[in-house]
Amino acid sequence: MITNLLRGAAAFCLALTPLALPSPTAAATTAAVGVPVPAVLPLEDAVGQLPVAEEDRTGYTRDSFRHWNTGLDAADGCNTRNEVLLAEAVQEPAVAAGCKLSGGKWVSYYDNVEVVEAGKLDIDHMVPLAEAWDSGANTWTSTRREAYANDQGAAASLVAVTARTNRSKADQDPATWMPPLPEAHCRYIGEWTATKLRWGLTVDQTEAEALKVYAEACETTVVHYNPAP
Repeated sequence: MITNLLRGAAAFCLALTPLALPSPTAAATTAAVGVPVPAVLPLEDAVGQLPVAEEDRTGYTRDSFRHWNTGLDAADGCNTRNEVLLAEAVQEPAVAAGCKLSGGKWVSYYDNVEVVEAGKLDIDHMVPLAEAWDSGANTWTSTRREAYANDQGAAASLVAVTARTNRSKADQDPATWMPPLPEAHCRYIGEWTATKLRWGLTVDQTEAEALKVYAEACETTVVHYNPAP
């Protein structure tokens, strides 16, 4: 379906795998004027591009970010949550009227747990809504915050994981929470960094220091991100 194709393209652009990096000059010359230029950086360099600033949660409410909306395809009857579930399923579920999902299978990469009931999965905002607010989204319009909360333009932004891991994470950044599966750490740090860069979000000093430590250990991880429209 169209949702899978669009998210599949996004996943290709944001894959965190070692590869030869194009020169910044070459990338810039192929981009049309005014079009965001996709960036490809070693994780350590990407972390170094994150601006450091104090966080501010003044005025935050979860309702400041409208979710889940009608998703990428308003005609499919599925909201963003279900579109993400359909896109990330390793075994496709059946879809009934009202986008009711049954069957299917997913693998939560935070803990490598297989899940066969959609209701047992949460859709995690890679950078939690409260953390995004603290890091710059408090200055955005409500329209931009809605776009952030439903972002399927980058595969890293929203991820289907076990409810247990998502609720353990809550609104924490990598200085205080990491996925319980050690093998997931480099991917997670890469996707966290890509999401913050995509949306122009800042990091606080403690977060920045934690990201640098992980980046040193994940020396083969490469970050791909597209600036959000």
